Amino acid sequence: MKRREKALRARDIMTWPVVSVGPGVLVVDAVATLAARAVAALPVVDEANRVVGMFTEADALAGLRTGEPGLRVHAVMTKPVDPVDVEAGLGAVAVRMLADRLRSVPVTDRGELAGIVSRRDLLSRLVCRDDAIASRLRALLNDYAGHRNDWEVSVAGGVVTIRGGFADEAEHRLVKALALTAEGVVAVRLSPRR
Repeated sequence: MKRREKALRARDIMTWPVVSVGPGVLVVDAVATLAARAVAALPVVDEANRVVGMFTEADALAGLRTGEPGLRVHAVMTKPVDPVDVEAGLGAVAVRMLADRLRSVPVTDRGELAGIVSRRDLLSRLVCRDDAIASRLRALLNDYAGHRNDWEVSVAGGVVTIRGGFADEAEHRLVKALALTAEGVVAVRLSPRR
């Protein structure tokens, strides 16, 4: 019996511990932290470690441009912020980042900051694993269909395309559901053979 692989969640790819700043930190100090850590953004957290904003490179530039020596992070941070939960699937994280044009998104566990996911975190898990995903899916589909399996499987950036014939709508749904169980799969497209 084959072991079913667990779908990846935000907790599996997030960077932690994550460097954060408080809303009362001086902008010049937050900029120094951004530069020293070579990150695109810092979560801004309150005393209870709850995310209240993000301090991004764009916020840093805007803050420095004012020339105010005592400017605090809360005056220029991006808010409100909608973090993802540690149990969010990678597809949901990717959709959020694309829809909101984010370079990184904070990850929370029961409302408290737990980590951060960047575009690089997502890409490193998706792009380099495409061949492995395709191989696992071919094996999974062969187990399901046996000798009848004549589907072509391709994967790009975690997005699976399966081409071929399907007996009926039920098989169409089943093949899609099977493909979504494979680790690293972000989305599945089914289409007839060209």
